[in-house]
Amino acid sequence: MSPLFLPLLYLLLHFLPALSLDFLFNSFNSSDLILVDDAKIDSSVIRLTNDSNQNSIGRAFYPTQINMKSTSNSAKISSFSTSFVFSVYPEISSSPGFGIAFVISNTTSPPNALSGQYFGLFSNSTKHSVIPLIAIEFDTGQNPEFNDPDGNHVGIDLDNIESIITETAGYYDSASGNFTPVNMRSGNNARAWIEFDGSNMQINVTIAPIGVNKPSKPLLSYTNPEIADYVSDEMFVGFSASKVTWVEIQRVLAWSFSDTGTARDINTTNLPNFVPKSKSSLSPGAIVGISIACVVVFVVFLSGFYWYWRRRRVLEGEDEEMEDWELEFWPHRFSYEELSQATSGFSKENLLGTGGFGRVYKGNLAANNNEVAVKCVNHDSKQGLREFMAEISSIGRLQHKNLVPMRGWCRKGNELLLVYDYMPNGSLNNWVFDKPKKVLDWKGRLRVLTDVAEGLNYLHHGYNEVVLHRDIKSSNILLDGDMRGRLGDFGLAKLYQHGGVPSTTRVVGTLGYLAPELASLATPTAASDVYSFGVVILEVVSGRRPIEAWSREDEPFLLIDWVRELYSEGKVSEACDDRVKSECEAGEIEMALKLGLACCHPHPQHRPSMKEIVAILCSNVVVSLPENVEAELAHGGCSGSNGNNAGLSSDSTEPQSQV
Repeated sequence: MSPLFLPLLYLLLHFLPALSLDFLFNSFNSSDLILVDDAKIDSSVIRLTNDSNQNSIGRAFYPTQINMKSTSNSAKISSFSTSFVFSVYPEISSSPGFGIAFVISNTTSPPNALSGQYFGLFSNSTKHSVIPLIAIEFDTGQNPEFNDPDGNHVGIDLDNIESIITETAGYYDSASGNFTPVNMRSGNNARAWIEFDGSNMQINVTIAPIGVNKPSKPLLSYTNPEIADYVSDEMFVGFSASKVTWVEIQRVLAWSFSDTGTARDINTTNLPNFVPKSKSSLSPGAIVGISIACVVVFVVFLSGFYWYWRRRRVLEGEDEEMEDWELEFWPHRFSYEELSQATSGFSKENLLGTGGFGRVYKGNLAANNNEVAVKCVNHDSKQGLREFMAEISSIGRLQHKNLVPMRGWCRKGNELLLVYDYMPNGSLNNWVFDKPKKVLDWKGRLRVLTDVAEGLNYLHHGYNEVVLHRDIKSSNILLDGDMRGRLGDFGLAKLYQHGGVPSTTRVVGTLGYLAPELASLATPTAASDVYSFGVVILEVVSGRRPIEAWSREDEPFLLIDWVRELYSEGKVSEACDDRVKSECEAGEIEMALKLGLACCHPHPQHRPSMKEIVAILCSNVVVSLPENVEAELAHGGCSGSNGNNAGLSSDSTEPQSQV
């Protein structure tokens, strides 16, 4: 080997710039990308999530990382330009939307990402953390919890589901400067351009339909030196998406990228279009067939008119024919027109919220001027709808002052609309978390906990069947006009005879409230409801959520473990919310927190019953816990959190629902 070779090799490795990254895909092969979870190549395009009615996450990354910093401590970051064509198409137009995200991340599997939600990238925490992840979201759904402006917007996310900046999807015409909206959920191909200017710490995002040249003015432009905090030396670039039970097909059809200048242009003329095409013309044979079918339908309609009219008297204007099995169910059936009129056509202005089971609208019934909440629930099959209605019918007969009353129902196709009394003060979590305008005081918190305990005691012991709620959480506790607590959202409830065993074997509920035994034994019990109520007690007293993210290095904050640790140190009162600590006595705080810990005992047989819980909360004086509960809490409840973690970390949950 020549003696000059090694010095020359050294110069090449240490002084020549890093290899640039420049690629263009007008179609894709499996070998082109890193495909994570449910992402796959389908007909030469990237299909990010599955087409089944299950939670799904999919990510697709370019296999080579891009160099973003010359050194770890460098304040200067690199620039790049990218463009891609995407398509988002829902199977049901009225279902919630999800969208896709362009991702810059130092890992192909971001930590703490929740299953089936938040583009498959984030947790539900709104606390900003600083880890290397930037996402440009093309969001086709609205989540008021994270300040989404609408169900069709573009946003920039700095390692947080709550965007730092958002705008309604659209583009500015280069000639006139007028804004033209772009419907990203129509299935039509749309094109996005992203310029990442590392020198000026600026991100520009532009979007337009296929056939429109790149507008000169970007839709989003964000400049901030803190962008550098979310960039590491090397980063993956790619796409991510997620969904819950509704099918929304998210595709990426073409992709161009360059870190040395403007990304190469994409030839969009030959790209597939996945929007179902309507026939613009009919053959003579088809016209004849349709004509004959119309005649047959008309004759059948005339022959059955009287029978149909008698059935329609029950519906009073409903445009959906009542079937035999629907006659079995209570309570009052509303017509679809009546509910549509009450909610102003299910308008956005009347939308109260969106949960895993559907959307909830505020309405005003014209017949009696009563305010109601109308919950729209979609079901995939008529058989499943029938079974669901059978349970809803039974639950509709529940009568208790601390339950949200059901006033009736309506069916349209496979959509079920449930009508409840409207609760003007919203849900409990809005008065405890998220920096509310007015914080619920200590007496109000104890009163609401007592109300809910009495309602749960009725469900477990006061009805002719045992009713398991299975989704007790602060967002499902509603406040009426007198600020009294009402337990709502029975979408996951299960009934069974006293002394019997529920027939379900599915783990349902919400992460953070699940009893630990459900991780290994899916059959719920009254004790699993008690566990969830115990979590509610702890979060209402402490003002903290069951699970919170701390930082890049730390494990998630688990409320139950924290309160147990304070209890073992004899400092349990320190867990009280500072905003109300001055309003209450130390004995009251200690009683409430110890009661919450007792309810959250890892072993269900050691938890108090709802009768015992009501007896404690309804006492006019501060009382001690029963001796057996106190002993178990001291020796068993604080001895470790393995059982608790099993419940908190389970991802076998169904979508959250709200009323």
